[in-house]
Order: sequence, then C-alpha cells, then structure tokens
Amino acid sequence: MKIKVCGITRKEDLQRLIEYQVDYAGFIFYEKSPRFAASKIDARTVREITGIKKVGVFVNASQEQVLRTILDFGLDMVQLHGDETPAFCAAIREKVTVIKAFRVGEDVNWDALLAAYMPVTDYFLFDTEAGKAYGGTGKRFNWELLQTYPYTHPFYLSGGIGLEETPELLQLQLPALFAVDVNSRFEEQPGIKNMEKVRLFIDQIQSTYLK
Repeated sequence: MKIKVCGITRKEDLQRLIEYQVDYAGFIFYEKSPRFAASKIDARTVREITGIKKVGVFVNASQEQVLRTILDFGLDMVQLHGDETPAFCAAIREKVTVIKAFRVGEDVNWDALLAAYMPVTDYFLFDTEAGKAYGGTGKRFNWELLQTYPYTHPFYLSGGIGLEETPELLQLQLPALFAVDVNSRFEEQPGIKNMEKVRLFIDQIQSTYLK
C-alpha cells in the first residue's frame, strides 16, 4: 500500500517525508483551504525537490491555472477534488497522471458516480462527503461500502484516517486499494504536520507490507 501525505506547506516537512520514504506529497492549490500551498511554500523549492512524487490538489480550477501550476511547482500528478468533468480530466491527463476524487456519503452508486471517469483518469480517490466542503474534515465514511466496489481501477482511500484507524486499515481486503491518503489527523494545526505521528503511521504501514 502506497502512502500519500497531503496538505504540505513547509519545506522541512517535505524533506522529512522523503527521509521516511513516503511515496507522495500533496500540495493544496485551493485558495479557500487553510492549507493553501502557493502562499506558504516557494514554487522553486517544490520544483527542485526529488525523491518523492508531488501531487497538486485542485478544486474547480481553470485548465490554464492547473497547467501553469504543474510547471511552476514541478508536479508529477494532479488530484482533481471538485466537480471537474470527464473532458477536463482528459485534457489534464495529456500532461500528467490524474487522480479524480469523489466524496462518498451514506450509500453509493459506483457505476453512476465513476463510469464516465474510468477512461480519463489513472486513479480514483474516495473521501468523506462533507456538504459544501471539499475534504479535509478529519471524518471518515463507512468503509464497508468499498466491499461493493466493482472495478479494478485503482483508488486512494482518504477521509479521517489517523493512527487509531491503522489496524482496521491494514485488515482491508480490497484488491483495487492502491494508496492511503492522510492529512488533518496528523497535524498540529492546518498545514503543520506532527511528523512523529506521521513517522509512526508510516512505520506501521511499511512494517506490515514489507513482511
């Protein structure tokens, strides 16, 4: 299982993720988010960092803004977390790998939700339905719904995952579960990670999968 730590706003946290051999670092480019990366971390700093895949998270941004940010920050992947259309995903995917995020509530119709996005994305990400919010709530949805996921299209699991959820997470038998995405439950405050918690989480995940 791959690991993505999202909401990075500091160079020192990014460097620690590389030391810990985390697979993906997420940078949020949504101005309404308290973890808005563009106002907190220098584009050149991110662009020149190597040893980790850099994922830009966007919410209903213009295609021009997404493509410009990919170049400025040297992004390897884009996570589209708003109401982006399949055509929008396809256009961005011509440049980088695309993760399309979907918010899951009390129940889910997988085909209606996902079918149109299957050909134009590389991964899905499932986060918790949060009304008008676009993630970052620290709440999780009912993971039992994932047992009905009918596709092989790989996905990231997000939403309210902390150290307490690790044992349950490691017991999930989901062939398409590619990566886990953590954020708010590993923070001192928005955008400031508790790197000791991050290290403990990574150790638990890696020790299980490296056995």
